[in-house]
This record gives sequence, structure tokens and C-alpha cells, in this order.
Amino acid sequence: MTRQPGSAAIASLLEDCAGGYRLSEPEAAFLLRAKGRDVLAVAAAADQAREERVGETVTWVRNQNINVTNVCINQCGFCGFSRRAGDPDAFRLSLDSIVHKAREASARRVTEICTVSGLAPDFDGDTYCAILRACREGAPGVHLHASNPMEVAYGAMKSGRTTREQLSLMRDAGLGSLCGTAAEVLVDEVRARICPGKCSSAEWARIIVEAHRMGIPSTATIMYGSGESVEERARHLAILREIQDETGGFTEFVPLSFIHHQTPLYRAGQAPAGATGREDLLMIAVARLFLDNIDHIQASWVKLGVKLAGLALVAGADDLGGTMFEERISAGAGATGTDYLAPEEMARIASDMGRPFSQRTTLYEPVPPG
Repeated sequence: MTRQPGSAAIASLLEDCAGGYRLSEPEAAFLLRAKGRDVLAVAAAADQAREERVGETVTWVRNQNINVTNVCINQCGFCGFSRRAGDPDAFRLSLDSIVHKAREASARRVTEICTVSGLAPDFDGDTYCAILRACREGAPGVHLHASNPMEVAYGAMKSGRTTREQLSLMRDAGLGSLCGTAAEVLVDEVRARICPGKCSSAEWARIIVEAHRMGIPSTATIMYGSGESVEERARHLAILREIQDETGGFTEFVPLSFIHHQTPLYRAGQAPAGATGREDLLMIAVARLFLDNIDHIQASWVKLGVKLAGLALVAGADDLGGTMFEERISAGAGATGTDYLAPEEMARIASDMGRPFSQRTTLYEPVPPG
């Protein structure tokens, strides 16, 4: 096989990384362009970095999503989940229904409940707090991983509060950690194309930093594959690394591959058919090499599929995510088989890669067997 142009440069750069060199943003973009056997070289370097940083164990979390509503004032081009009020398939759970779902989750011995919802026209800051209290009533003691900077900004605006005040009220209502979603790609030119109604990159980052400084940790994400460049992906990673240098509040990085089938962007011919497998593996691998201050990188089986998620475990990932039990966001965009993945199947994936397997909490604390 003919080696791709840049192979020697990639090998030299990976050698520097192994020696402790911190990649620059342009170098991350360069690695994201790797082709052919160079992809395997980048993956191998990332796998080595993963072993040195967090060891061999593959982790997972027993969690459940609660999809509160799909009614949303935004109609993001990458989203097949949102609906307008009055649409025949629009839904909104009552607080009693949320309590009931939280009780079901608790009976399943989950350690995390993740609430997922749209920006409904009649939601305000108190609504988000009420949702958290309903989850707390139904599942006392279960970690609530909920909302995101866009929901915080929306709730604060609707209630005439600062985002700090809104975060404080949500924390008092039971918020344990903030979802790092609504980030998509933290480049405003990309956001103007795929999610023009969402907060700016700077606003997203400001709210995340604010939460971290208040002692509220969060995940970090990217939604990639809707037509952004590798330079824009690298810019996003650089923003995350800068935030983590400042706060240390990110618990993990979760790359979210664009599910395209039923999205307005794709159906209008304004986006490709998602990322390729090469791009998926490189996003995980380059993130492991570039984000030297975030320990854990998740291979989302919901976005990648089970087989590619397994391969991601030899490309820098150390976590397979959660059981889910309920998933409508990716399903709404056309993904299949997203509702539940049994821990036994996750264990099989880890074992196939020769790796130990262990349950964790949201904050990556070990959960004793049984």
C-alpha cells in the first residue's frame, strides 16, 4: 500500500506526543486529516496515551434518560427530535409522569438519571427546577445529570435571572452535574448554519465555566459530521482544553457523531450523510492526544453503533457510556437500536478487546459489584 503524503510528518508528531509534547490546534487538524495506515498509527498512539493516563479498565454507567418534551422553540437543522406545539407527535410529560419514570429508573438500580428536553415555549427557569425536584422525589439519592448551557440560558432569560442564579436554583433542586450538550461545534459560523437559535460559542463556554466555578461539573461534547471542517473541529477541541486548563470541571469528553437520516439539514441537501468511520475513529484518537487534561473519553454506542464503539476502545476511548433505557434524540434522527444496551453486551465488547470492565458513577467513581 502506498503511504499517504504526510506519513513521515505524522509519525514524527506522534513520537513527539509520546514524549509529552502538547499538540497545537493546527497539528490536531493535521492529524484529523490522516488517511490509510496513518489512521491506524494515530489510533495506536492514542491507545498508548489512554493506557498511560487511565489504565486498561473499560467503564460504563447504569443510567436512564427521561425525555421530558420534544416541543422546542428552535428547529435546529441537525435535529430530528424537536416538534412544534400542536404537532401530532409532540409530547410533554407531566411532573407526576416524571416522578413515575424516576421511580422506574430507581427500581432498575440506576446511579444516574439524565433529563433531555426541548425549549418549550412555556418553560422558564422554575420549570427546569421543578423537573429536577420531580426526579429527586422519584429517585432520591440518584445522581441527576441534567440540562445544558442552552437550557440554563433559556430558563434564566424567561425568569429574569442571571445564569448564575439559575444554576444555583437548579443545584438546590438536585442538579448533580450539567450536560455538556448544546455545544455542537463551538464555531459561530458553523452554529449559524446548523443551530442559529442557540447561544453563541462564547455564551456556552461562559456558562460552563460558571457552573464549574460553582462546583457543578459537566461533560464535554462535540456534535461533528454535519459539514464542518477539520479546522473547525480542532478549534472546538482547543476551546474545551482551554476551559479544562482553567477549571478542571469536565468529567469526560463525549464525541457525538451526526445522525443524519431524518434531519432537516440532510434532507435539504445541506449536510453530508454524517461522518465516516475513519472520521469517527480519528475524532476519538485525536481528542485523546489533544485533550491531555481530560482523563475519560467515551465511545458513544448510540452514535457509533456497537461494533465501531468496540474499535474505538483501541483508538483512545476508555468508556462505553450508559445503559440508557430510553433514547429518543438519536432515534428521532433515524438511528436504530438506541434504547438500551445491556451491561453484559458491553462486557463482551470489552472482553473482546482483552480489557477489564467496571461499573462507574457519573463522576467516575467505582461502583462495587452487586
